[in-house]
Amino acid sequence: MAELGRGSLSKMKAHLDAPVQYAFRLGDEEVPVNPLVGKHLRLEYLGAIHCTHCGRRTKTSFSQGYCYPCMQKLAQCDICIMSPEKCHFDQGTCREPSWGEQFCMTDHVVYLANSSGVKVGITRASQVPTRWIDQGATQALPILRVATRQQSGFVEDLLRSQVADKTNWRALLKGDAVPVDLIAIREQLFAACAAGITELQQRFGLQAVQPLSAAEVLEIRYPIAAYPAKITSFNLDKQPLAEGTLLGIKGQYLMFDTGVINIRKYTAYQLAVHEIAA
Repeated sequence: MAELGRGSLSKMKAHLDAPVQYAFRLGDEEVPVNPLVGKHLRLEYLGAIHCTHCGRRTKTSFSQGYCYPCMQKLAQCDICIMSPEKCHFDQGTCREPSWGEQFCMTDHVVYLANSSGVKVGITRASQVPTRWIDQGATQALPILRVATRQQSGFVEDLLRSQVADKTNWRALLKGDAVPVDLIAIREQLFAACAAGITELQQRFGLQAVQPLSAAEVLEIRYPIAAYPAKITSFNLDKQPLAEGTLLGIKGQYLMFDTGVINIRKYTAYQLAVHEIAA
């Protein structure tokens, strides 16, 4: 058994390629994951969680990697991160105004993605295409550029009256989504929501909500030798070992012949990764 690395786990680094190239991030170490497809791996939780912000040891990870005090005080853990339309920056009550200026008062992209089916989502412009890869999308199309995170939340809220905003993670791990015509769906959405989009442009300014009519669909492939026959999740809090033959990687999921694990869920967990010889 060879140890490939150990340290505080972060979500996998992902680089757009054909297929996507992944690497474990364990503290300061990076371990390429693509070459491990087809190999027998063991992920071992070492029994400690250290807050990804302050480093404090915590029994429970809050908001994917934070201790409770940080979860309570950091802007990146506030309710408006999950519900951007609830942003309260303009009320002067942002937990960290400088953080809000950098991450929320900046261009965001509203997009369509096909992962377990078509969904609408938002992300910072700087997070394209990482956000789509993390969601396991096989097709993605940016449809609007919006001036702030809150405004993108208003747009998303409008569009999700017509299309889903969630991914079915079980369907995601059962096979590739059936290809769809995202450009046609975009045009249908624009037609159905024209009045609402115009209203938002009148409220925030024409330049605040800009259609990306010339954008093209991005096709994304993942390093997958086979999909698992049955979707069973590993839970490191209950059983500290996740082990099996790695079948593939999609989104932030590792798919083994014995089960699947969402690496992002275990951000800040102390983890060791081993390759076990056949």
